[in-house]
Amino acid sequence: MKAIKIALALLFVVLIVVAILAPIGPLPGLRIGGNESPVPANWGDTSQIHEIKLKVPGTIPRVVIIWVIQYEGDLYVVGNSSSGWVKMLGKGGPVSVRIDDNTYHLNASQLMTGWEPVMQSYMDKYRPDYPEIVNNFPDAQDAIGTISVFRLGT
Repeated sequence: MKAIKIALALLFVVLIVVAILAPIGPLPGLRIGGNESPVPANWGDTSQIHEIKLKVPGTIPRVVIIWVIQYEGDLYVVGNSSSGWVKMLGKGGPVSVRIDDNTYHLNASQLMTGWEPVMQSYMDKYRPDYPEIVNNFPDAQDAIGTISVFRLGT
């Protein structure tokens, strides 16, 4: 019985540490890390950047590892409308984005219309490396209400 209590206590401590250090894979975290940096005038070539960290503030902030796409010079992220970070963000608000070791303070705004070309560009970027995931994305008509597309800007 004592061994079980010790094991549960240890598991609890490990989970707390992971929550603080995460995000790890699909697990959201609390800290984004990186060096605060001014937002560049131009993002440059982001085609080789596959994952970024996105922090949505709140009483308990949420940091997720997420794919990013650059479309017509702006950065965009896509999320399932029922995911925690999307619900926390709502229609938009302040976010922090970590790309490599740089962390930028941006504003996310949900695209209510005109998101289809962004979503197509997103799928085109990730399909070669993740066909089993991207091929299961809903088509544009079925995606309405199930996905949220956010522009990340100043």
